[in-house]
Amino acid sequence: MAETPRLIATDIDGTLLTDDRTVSPRTAAALARITAGGTPVVLVTGRPIRWLKLVYDQLAEPLPAICANGAVVYDPVADEVLRADPLDPHLLAEVARRLRAEVPGVSFAVEIVDSRQMRHEAHYPLRWDADLDAIRAVETPDELLSAPAVKLLARAGEQDPDAFLALVAGALEGLAEATHSSYSGLVEISAAGVTKAAGLAWYCARLGIAARDVLAFGDMPNDVPMLTWAGRGVAVANAHRAVLEIADEVTSANSVDGVAAYLEQVFGVG
Repeated sequence: MAETPRLIATDIDGTLLTDDRTVSPRTAAALARITAGGTPVVLVTGRPIRWLKLVYDQLAEPLPAICANGAVVYDPVADEVLRADPLDPHLLAEVARRLRAEVPGVSFAVEIVDSRQMRHEAHYPLRWDADLDAIRAVETPDELLSAPAVKLLARAGEQDPDAFLALVAGALEGLAEATHSSYSGLVEISAAGVTKAAGLAWYCARLGIAARDVLAFGDMPNDVPMLTWAGRGVAVANAHRAVLEIADEVTSANSVDGVAAYLEQVFGVG
């Protein structure tokens, strides 16, 4: 890739944020200087749109975001979804049927309305989300699967995340994408071909930027396609082993501003 990248793409949780899920002043300053210098920065995350405000409130200005593992491309300035690639209800129903047959006790939630709202089965465990306006339990399984969903979430109690992902991915092979971005036994399912790499590729094509000119940061298996696609893929030191294995380089951990430290070197800021 070019010595100075033309676009920066970064995961949020476990990568850009510190362990207490905040943007450090050092990181915010580095991003502000880089965008002020004319290099675009895009957030590429498994998060839904409704979880972005917590990050935007800590930045000098909101950054474009590719959400739901590539299914949604979002312009925060216009509050506009530029692209969405959801699972349609027929596909959702088939995915749910296969997983109910393969995984005892599986429970589901869906991100709908371009990830502005969430619906979940009554027994699906909500771990962080408590926005009662955007989130509610459904009364029947059919209701859960009745609208296009940019992401289907599957849990089955406490699971080894990698083993559970392998089980789900095997059941859905050729039908949908499965990945994970946490250590809590949550598998995230998208339409076939929808990954962080695909969403980022679409966004970069819109700007006329080639993959070789992209610098990307990540930490979890859902970042592997993006880091593989980008001209330079950088893992934070705390990354999952699958990310460390494919990364071109490794920076310091998220807890010590690894993304900011790397960017300061590349751009001479700090």
